[in-house]
Amino acid sequence: MIGLIIAIILVNFIAFKTNKRLTANQIVHLWLFTIAFQSNFDVYIDLKYHGYWYFTDGADWKGLLVHTVLIPPVNMMFLNWYPFKSDYIRQVRYFIFWLIVILLYEMFTLLPEPWGYFHYGWWNLWHSAIINPVLLLILLGYYKSVCKLEDRLLTRKK
Repeated sequence: MIGLIIAIILVNFIAFKTNKRLTANQIVHLWLFTIAFQSNFDVYIDLKYHGYWYFTDGADWKGLLVHTVLIPPVNMMFLNWYPFKSDYIRQVRYFIFWLIVILLYEMFTLLPEPWGYFHYGWWNLWHSAIINPVLLLILLGYYKSVCKLEDRLLTRKK
């Protein structure tokens, strides 16, 4: 639990202190999307198929902290620093960098308590390495759709 609390404080501090791109509306959209998407994913992989779990196998209150106050600010940082206006090579490098960071953090969370809080059933790091790019692409697509909706709303008001 110590590792999770340190991560929550550190990630939230960095996400909000360094945010230069995301509007309050985008942050709310991103936060709620992340919670809903992660929770739906975990209903199957965690609760139904026991692929992985946080703290204890099955639903637990401490696991909510991961969904509600750890993963959303990580997504904020990913999008805030994403090089949208850079060339394709730089975007791919940035994407790969984040995939490596996420996998390294996942390895850290597998440490025994009090530092770690994540446990594998049949899931392993290779599953994460395959699914994380898909999840980040979905996040990018969602963010771009929110931006388009905001632009449409702003142009309609003028």
